[in-house]
Amino acid sequence: MAAGNFSRLVLSHWRELHLRLESYDETVLIDGHGLSLASVIASARYGQDAAITDRALECSSHSAEQAMRISQDVTSPYGKKRHAVPAGLHCGILSGDIGFENSNISSTFSSAIPLDDPVESTSMPESWVRASMLIRLNSFAHGTSGVRPIIMERLLQLLNLDIVPRIPLRGSVSGFGDPSPLSYVGGTMQGKPAVQAWVGDRIQGGRRLVPGDEALHYAELKTIDIRASEGLAIVHGTAISAGVASLALHEAISLASVAIVLTAMSVEALSGTEESFHSFFSHVRPHPGQAESAANVQGFLEGSRLTVESANLVGTSGQDRSAIRTAPQWIGPVLEDLLLAHSQIVVDINSATENPLIEPSGKTVHGGNFQAQTITSAIEKVRQSCQSLGQMIFSQCGELMDPATSKGLSPNLSVDEPSRSSMWQGTDILIAALQSELGFLSSPVRSHVQSAAMGTQAINSLALISGRYTLTAVDVLAQLAAAHLVVLCQALDLRALHIQFLYALAPKFKALTRRCLSECLEAVSPNSDGCGAETAYNLWVKLSEHINRSTQMDSTLRYSTAMDHLQTQLLRAVPASQRALEAVQRWNTDCVNEALETDKVVKARYLSGPDATPVLGTAARRMYTYVRRTLEIPFFGEEYMRLAEWDDSTSASSRHKYKSVGAMISAVYEAMRNGSLYSEVVECFEEI
Repeated sequence: MAAGNFSRLVLSHWRELHLRLESYDETVLIDGHGLSLASVIASARYGQDAAITDRALECSSHSAEQAMRISQDVTSPYGKKRHAVPAGLHCGILSGDIGFENSNISSTFSSAIPLDDPVESTSMPESWVRASMLIRLNSFAHGTSGVRPIIMERLLQLLNLDIVPRIPLRGSVSGFGDPSPLSYVGGTMQGKPAVQAWVGDRIQGGRRLVPGDEALHYAELKTIDIRASEGLAIVHGTAISAGVASLALHEAISLASVAIVLTAMSVEALSGTEESFHSFFSHVRPHPGQAESAANVQGFLEGSRLTVESANLVGTSGQDRSAIRTAPQWIGPVLEDLLLAHSQIVVDINSATENPLIEPSGKTVHGGNFQAQTITSAIEKVRQSCQSLGQMIFSQCGELMDPATSKGLSPNLSVDEPSRSSMWQGTDILIAALQSELGFLSSPVRSHVQSAAMGTQAINSLALISGRYTLTAVDVLAQLAAAHLVVLCQALDLRALHIQFLYALAPKFKALTRRCLSECLEAVSPNSDGCGAETAYNLWVKLSEHINRSTQMDSTLRYSTAMDHLQTQLLRAVPASQRALEAVQRWNTDCVNEALETDKVVKARYLSGPDATPVLGTAARRMYTYVRRTLEIPFFGEEYMRLAEWDDSTSASSRHKYKSVGAMISAVYEAMRNGSLYSEVVECFEEI
């Protein structure tokens, strides 16, 4: 099993998530202290029910009793005025929220096609809101907010019945928590017609938006009154920011794991060396993240037949390019940042973040626990980590498609003649666009703080804004990683195909060479067979090297050019005579023809049943099998794509599940977003 703090975090997080999702009667317990990242994901993303512990309800009841003894004149943080419940917080912009057509607007403009989805463009996704509701409940469980148990139970009912308030995407600076977004949760709890909520069966596709009062009626719940201090308690807290940050952190941790696996696969696909991951580097520079990532890559490469010894890197300086050679030093700080971000966010989702707080003695204390700077600190690191991982993945992927850096792979990873195929060029452009966007998204948010609420929020964390853009960043990184994985599988197949080609050609080439030598030599000494075998072997090594260096050429030119180079060397090894010259020329022609025929036969055989697993390391073998067998993404050439683009799938014999390269990348991307691919990556960590 993988060692290191980050690896342990990945394994423990995913084990808990798997256990929760596989157990039908599992619930997320709300006690104020035991909420984990996995439990937030289970509830927010997969709809797992929650339950409040009796102890938490007792603490809430005691806190509410203490609050009743306090003056009803609660100081509002929004200025010098004092209100029991802050007013005017339903100020977010929600497209379609007015619920009627304005007859004063000209029909010419009212019929305009929207620039984006009217609901999604201004509303938080339901998973964000569910995460926030769970975290808000956990904060109440501390018994410091003054809310009655009925308030907690109502919020729990909404969560478990999947009644999800519609909350504006924007409108919070996360200074005094996220009061405006949380006010929509409070409005739904009360059954206000002024707010909306999502209701209906999610599996049957019956989700619909209804006013708050209809949402309660749908769930057969009665309206409740919210007391003075309870209004402040509901809207003051970091739950929205913490919920969004938790979702982003889950994705980022998973994608960092993917990046380590992709790096190991890149070492194999680029015929790299394991030397860059030697433990001595981390011994003399003992950063824990560097040591862990290097050890993981080494473990993932176990059993690979595609890596080479550093001394055998022919035609190079003996070192790989930096995208894989310095990967441990590049990934290491990211792992350390993610570990720190995880600890910060887990502390926050198990904290009381409202204001004021009520001590067990009944004393009210006013402070700033609703300031979400801790969340900002965590989530900014996460977003910048995404950019770093993306830069490495982009470089690795680009080097695979460039014959100048790929060490023997064809241009654009073409199965066909290079002059007739540029099938992967669009993917090369795609990854450049994605990484450019990641670079833009990595800019810090917290440096853009503006004073708000008439100066009462002179400093504010912008945690929700940062969290939103971090979720965008992890989405872009997932697309980039998906493209890289599809490219890697194509490259690994090309490596396996090339190995099979060399295995098939080697005995034929050596036999032709020995025959040529026997024809050239008039007198054969007792050691001539050994000399002929040695010469044939040396020429074969030279031929292999030249073939690897000339992948940009079409096959006929590639093999004839290689043989022309070898012909000169062979002529030096035989007696100078007309007979020898003619024999060598026949040898040249025969070898070119044999290479072309072998290339054709081996390629056709491999395309009919591609399988690179015998030459792959442990991680690459698992991920390759997942892509090729589970997702059924093929190893393909121009012929497959030409037929696939016009395959309407009406024929029973249709073999083209994917109609484009983009469809293949999309399948991997969707597998990441729903978590199934991450499970395979976790298994890679389990195996080392």
